[in-house]
Amino acid sequence: MSTTTNPIAIVTGGSRGLGRSTALHLAGQGFDVILTYQTQATQAQAVVAEIEASGRKALALPLDVADSSRFSAFAQSVREALRSRWNTEHFQVLVNNAGTGVHASLMDTTEAQFDALVNVHLKGVFFLTQKLLPLMADGGRIVNLSSGLARFALPGYAAYASMKGAIETLTRYMAKELGPRGIAVNVVAPGAIATDFGGGAVRDNAQLNAFVASQTALGRVGEADDIGAMIASLCSPANRWVNAQRIEVSGGMFV
Repeated sequence: MSTTTNPIAIVTGGSRGLGRSTALHLAGQGFDVILTYQTQATQAQAVVAEIEASGRKALALPLDVADSSRFSAFAQSVREALRSRWNTEHFQVLVNNAGTGVHASLMDTTEAQFDALVNVHLKGVFFLTQKLLPLMADGGRIVNLSSGLARFALPGYAAYASMKGAIETLTRYMAKELGPRGIAVNVVAPGAIATDFGGGAVRDNAQLNAFVASQTALGRVGEADDIGAMIASLCSPANRWVNAQRIEVSGGMFV
């Protein structure tokens, strides 16, 4: 089977926020994009339309990254899409972006909240990557998402930040084990970003926004495009020798 002309990227949680920005920036670099969504089908299709308007191909597939029992079926959907829409067997880039947040003190965090974070941010990334690796081309790229909260500590994020610390460790192991296939694996750690993540607090709470800006060397909160552009750049040929690295994209928060 012949290989598609354009490289293909899979971006989980690509219907909004950082995932949407990443998908659009990758398309701007010449990638076709398969993006996933959980419930926001209309928003996902709007991203597909925007990518296709730029001259690239795009497809939105439903996926709940918290439900690992569905990953084999999702991988089969990807396989079929690669064959039918791109006439190829492989994709080149995986961005494990999809996520959710919990803000609760150590004492108030419930087991259900903790387990939900594990399923989305750690188990989901581990086993979704495992299921998709047979479809990834040698020489490909994986970008995982961490958080500045894995470096600095703010009360209320112990469980969430712990998952991101685990992802940073997992990234190094992925890089080591996938090195023989020429697959580079890095982790991007955003600072506080003005999106609807966590209920949109950083975006909508003026006091919080001002606090974050005051603690950031560049004097403002981050925007989705600050992160999407960085993730896309890691997938470019110019950064082919960057591997097993944690790259914080926070504007210099709490330095």
